[in-house]
Amino acid sequence: MTPPQALWFELMQFYIREAWLLDERRFTEWLALFTDDVLYFMPRRKNVRRRELEREVTSLGDLALIEDDRTYLEMRVARLETGRAWAEDPPSRTRHLVGNLVVDPLESGEVRAKTAFLVYRSHLETDQQLLSGCREDVLRQVDGSWKVAKRTVILDANVLLDKNLSVFL
Repeated sequence: MTPPQALWFELMQFYIREAWLLDERRFTEWLALFTDDVLYFMPRRKNVRRRELEREVTSLGDLALIEDDRTYLEMRVARLETGRAWAEDPPSRTRHLVGNLVVDPLESGEVRAKTAFLVYRSHLETDQQLLSGCREDVLRQVDGSWKVAKRTVILDANVLLDKNLSVFL
């Protein structure tokens, strides 16, 4: 059993490496960080009254911004790499900052990890976007390496004012 501090450090390194892969546009290598049965989910966020906070974030199966399995992630990566993704030609420049890692080992041997993120995106001369939020992941060891089995991305904003959401978070 890995001591809690060692597990935290190991997973923090995992998330830092993931951020660099995304910022360097090494999407195929980034995709290798996910399991074959991955679910990549980005629910919508709504403004609700305090007494209805359980409805603030849509649930799985409800209308979402993204609800991708491995096949859809592979298609998105392949499309970016063709050079025919018009919204990403020329490609965006991004900076992914990840922190506030909280690690919770599960009885199954998997790990629940929660991180906060800040992603800066610059595109063309004047398009800039700042996305912030949190990610709730379930990580699993596969052949001695950590992989994301489930990712839920919760944005702080409920309205995205940018032209597209073509970057990975």
